[in-house]
Amino acid sequence: MILIREFQPNTEKGKQFRKALLVTVVGNIFLALLKGTAAYFSESAALYSDAINSISDVVYSVFLIIGLSISQKPPDSSHPQGHDRFEPLMGLIITISMTLAGVEAMRSSITRFISGGTEISLGIPTIALLVSAVSKTGMFFIIRNIARKILSPGLDAAAKDNLSDILTSIAALLGIIGSKYIHPFLDPIAGILVSIWIFRAAWSVGKENLGFLTGRSPDEEIKKKILATAKTVPGVVDVHQMVTEYVGPKIVVEIHIDVDQKISMQQAHEISDQVADALQAIPEIDRAYIHAEPIESKRNS
Repeated sequence: MILIREFQPNTEKGKQFRKALLVTVVGNIFLALLKGTAAYFSESAALYSDAINSISDVVYSVFLIIGLSISQKPPDSSHPQGHDRFEPLMGLIITISMTLAGVEAMRSSITRFISGGTEISLGIPTIALLVSAVSKTGMFFIIRNIARKILSPGLDAAAKDNLSDILTSIAALLGIIGSKYIHPFLDPIAGILVSIWIFRAAWSVGKENLGFLTGRSPDEEIKKKILATAKTVPGVVDVHQMVTEYVGPKIVVEIHIDVDQKISMQQAHEISDQVADALQAIPEIDRAYIHAEPIESKRNS
C-alpha cells in the first residue's frame, strides 16, 4: 500500500505564484527586447552582455513557470510526499541558463577587447540601461517579498537574479560612459565585469538549490527555533535527539522527545501530536515525525 501525504491546497500561495510569474515573464521579455535592440544599433559589448543576460532571464522564466506549476500539484502515487522538489530543480536549471549567459557575455567582451574596443554613443544605450535598472529594481522588491511570504526557493533565485541584473546594468552603463570619455577599452572591460557578476550570481543560486535537493541541514537559528518550540509543549520533559534536513524547499524534522514514563501510551501519543502540530506551524517546516520515549520524571526522582 502506498501512503500518500494529506494535501491541503493553498489558494493564496497559488495566487502569489501567479502574480510573481506574471511580473517576471512580462518584465524579462520587455527588457530583453529593449536591450537587444539597443545593443544591435549601438554595437556596445557591455550592452550586448547585458542583453544576453536578459535573454537568459526569459529562458529561466519559462522553466520557472514549469517548475512552480509542477510543484503545486498534490501528492499522488508517483510522488506520495508531493512535488515540492521540482521547484529547486528548476532553480538549478536557472543556474545553468545564467552560466551559459555568462559564457556568451564573456566570449563577446573578450573578442571586442582584442579588436581594440569602440567608442559608444550615450543616447540609446543610456536610456535602455537606465530603464533596465529601474525596472529590475521594482521586480526585485516585488519578487523578493513574494518569495519570503511563501518560502519559495525558485522565486528567491529569480529575485537574486533581478538584483544581479541591476548591478550588471550599472556596470554596463559605466563602461559605455567610460568608452566615450576615457578609453574605448572600457566598454568591453565592463562587459567582462558583467559576465563575472553573472557567474557569481549563478554560483550562489546553484549552491542554494543544490542544498535543497541533497538534504542540506538548515542553519543553527532554525534548529534552535525547532528545539525551543518542541520544549514548550506541555508534557515534554526534554528533547534528546533531532535530525533536520531540506527535502525540497522545506524542512523535514525527526525528533525524539522524553516524556514521563508514568503517563499512558494514549497521553504520550497526544503529546507527540501536539509537538508535531507546533513544529508544522513553523513556516519553514513541511513535516515533523515525533518519537516519544519514556523516562523517569525529575519531579518524582
